[in-house]
Amino acid sequence: MHRTVLHEGLSDDLPRYLNQDLLLDMWPVLRALVDRTVRTVQEGAFSRLT
Repeated sequence: MHRTVLHEGLSDDLPRYLNQDLLLDMWPVLRALVDRTVRTVQEGAFSRLT
């Protein structure tokens, strides 16, 4: 679900549907599954993902 929300969700969907702790734990796997644009935006917005 996190991958789908990252790809297709609106900005209001991100805090509503994503769990911060789970996203941080899963990011090493998710970053390989999302495209470069999503990865760049998310890592730019949230330095804890880098």
